[in-house]
Formats: sequence, C-alpha cells, structure tokens
Amino acid sequence: MFAQILAVVLFLLMFILIITEKWERHVVTLGCALLTLILVFGVGLRSMSAVTETLNLNCFFTKGFWYTGGTSSEASSGINWETIVFVAGMMIMVEGMARVGFFRWLCMRLAKLVKYQVVPLFLTFMLLSFVLAMFIDSITVILFLAAVTIELAELLKFNPIPMILSEIFCANLGGSATMCGDPPNIIIGTSLGFSFADFVTNTGVIAAISLVLVVIYFYLVFGRKLKETVASELDTASFPDPSEAITDRKGFIISSIIFACAVVMLVTHAQTGLTVSCIGVIITIATLLAAGKEAMGLVKKIDYKTLLFFIGLFVVVGGLEQTGVLGVLADFIGKISDGNAMLMIAIIVVISAVASAFVDNIPFAATMIPIISSLSASQGVALSVLAWGLAMGTDIGGSATPIGASANVVGIATAAKEGYIIKWGKYCKAMVPATLIVIAVSIAVIFLRYF
Repeated sequence: MFAQILAVVLFLLMFILIITEKWERHVVTLGCALLTLILVFGVGLRSMSAVTETLNLNCFFTKGFWYTGGTSSEASSGINWETIVFVAGMMIMVEGMARVGFFRWLCMRLAKLVKYQVVPLFLTFMLLSFVLAMFIDSITVILFLAAVTIELAELLKFNPIPMILSEIFCANLGGSATMCGDPPNIIIGTSLGFSFADFVTNTGVIAAISLVLVVIYFYLVFGRKLKETVASELDTASFPDPSEAITDRKGFIISSIIFACAVVMLVTHAQTGLTVSCIGVIITIATLLAAGKEAMGLVKKIDYKTLLFFIGLFVVVGGLEQTGVLGVLADFIGKISDGNAMLMIAIIVVISAVASAFVDNIPFAATMIPIISSLSASQGVALSVLAWGLAMGTDIGGSATPIGASANVVGIATAAKEGYIIKWGKYCKAMVPATLIVIAVSIAVIFLRYF
C-alpha cells in the first residue's frame, strides 16, 4: 500500500508540474522518474526486478525489437524504447526534408494549382494538413503550414486565423488515422502490437468519415469571411515561384525518395516483419548519408527534450503498473460499466477526450494502456476495440483547447509572432464543436462496427 501511495503521489505531482509549466516537461518527468526508481521501487517495493523491468534495456538485444517475422510484437512494460527510436528517426527525416525546402515547396505548389483562390486554398490546406499528419508529426506539419499560410495571407490580403485553426484541427485528426501520425498512437501500437494497417483500417476509417464532416463544418463557419478576398483582383504573376523554395535540388529528390520509402515500409511492416524501431534506424541512416557534411547539423536539431520527456514518463507510469495501481483503476471502470462493453467504450472515449483537452495526451495515453489491457482481460472485451476508442479520444480531445496538444501551441505561437492573436474564446468557439463532432462519430462508428 505504501508503494502504491508513493507511485500515485509522484504521478499526480508530475501532472501538476506539467500543467503549471514552471519547469520544462522533460525536467519534470525525469525528476519524477528518478524519485520513482528510488522511492517506489527502492524504498516501497524493495525490488530490483521492478527497476530492470521498467528500464527495459534488455529489449535492444532481443530479435523482436528489430524484426518480428510478420507476427505482432509482444507488449512490454516500462520504457517503450521502440517508440523512442522511431520518433527520433522521424525527427531526423523531417529535418532533412525541411533543410531542402520540401514543405514550403509543397505548400506553394498547391497554392499555385488552385490559382491562389482563398476558399479553394482553405479547403486544400485542410486536406494537406490531414494527409501530412498521417505520416509526419503534427507539430512539424503545423509549424510549416502556419508559416506558409501567414505568408500567403500577406500576399492575398486575408485573415490567416481561420485557416490556421482549421489546419490545427485537421492535423490532429490526420494524426489519429495512422500508427505513426500522433505520439499516443505510436505508444498504443508499439505497446499492444498493432500494425500500421490495423490503425488505417480502424481509426483511419473513423478519421476519414470525420474529415468530411469537419471540412463542411469549418467551411460553414469560416467560408463566408474568406470569400471576401478575391484573388483575381491581385497580380498573382508577381508571386514567387514554388521552385524558389527548393534550396538543394539533389537533396530534394533524395529526401522525397526517403520519405516515400518510409511510407512504404510503415504500410507493409506487418508483412515484412520490420518493427517501427528498425524502420526508424533505417530512415535515420539514409537521411544522414544523404545530408553528407550537414548530417551533424540534423542530429543537433533532434528534439532531445521530447525524447527525454517520453523516457521519464514511461518510468513514472511504470511505477503505477508495478505497484498494481493501474489494475485497481481498470477494475473501477469495469464496475462502473457493469460489464457493459458499449458503456465501457463510451466512458474511455469521453474520459480520454476530456482529459486530453486539458493535460498532455501523451502521458494520459501511456497511463491508459495498461488499464485497457486489464479491462480486456477481466471484462472479456476485445483489446483492439478499447484501443481504438482510446486512440480517438486522446488524439482528438486535445484539439478542444489551446493547450490540449502540442500542435495547437505551435500554431497559436506562430500566428502570434506575426501579430495574429488567437485567444482562448476565439479558439474554443471554433474548435470545441468540431471536437464534439469527431467524438460523436468515433463512438457511433465503434458501436456500429464492433457491436
């Protein structure tokens, strides 16, 4: 009991400190992780095996970490190194693509294709945000999209805020469609042994249906305001050519090939047996070799703080798992739902969405994975169905508030730098209804498809 109390106190302390933002997130999770190892495992449990299981360093020396032979990898407790390695690889690949101007070229090319008409541009960028976020971290997607949107807004004389808000939401929605699109999905997939195809055929279907409704919603909300700008009245011939965005043509071609290969490997990894950690290493090596002398520059640009945040987080959650706290929470949800699988799904989706609107969805997802595993075992509900509900709730719930997801913070900050202030009221007025639409679609599709 003493160890359980310590684990819960440290977990709550971590969440409170993350929310207050007095210290950087990685400092908070690493500090709480160290206290977990010393106080929970050392003083409370007095178990060295709990420490080794949570640190999970032996996974690097197992065949299943790199190659599964086409079978699902087994779930493991503690630090999910597969997630860490894959995210690091994607970070390097994205930095390599940014270095040669890939993202800016893509945005400018699409703008030219729609002849700089604002409303078609608005719709196109929503779709672009959704598609890119299926394969690239939503933070990176919004970072470049918001910057280009503001640049185009200056050229076409329109207010970029509606477009940035819609891009943020579609990026979060697109991230829910695949295993590699959003960090919670990467954690869920690698922890529970789901493949890229599993996500596409389940959360991807929900995301695609939601996208149609969300695009219609944002068009009805913002379309009239954007129609006030008519691009035909502007001299578009003087606008910069998209090719000018490319800083290294040879590097651009190579980066595009690497990205295409990464997508193919991710889509087929269930068939080839390559794990996402193996794919992450392959992507890293290919990108660094292509960068040549600038390889070290890409390595330095890796977001090490996010990776350290993940590591600390997994250790703290491991404390809850090793002491049995998460099993108790699973039993509690099971009692509330009284064995009703549909009610259980609704509870998981709603709780995940509400929690993710106010706290970081990454630690919440990591916390909930052992809980839904216990629920599946004790209540006889398919683990995959619980996982899809958790994924949609955590991925999309963060869209409701400015602090719910990292992409939201980045988009708002980028707009603010250029003098476009997005306050809480304006943000929530547009995004909360869209979030409720997706939550409703998620629950409805899961009920109709699996029950």
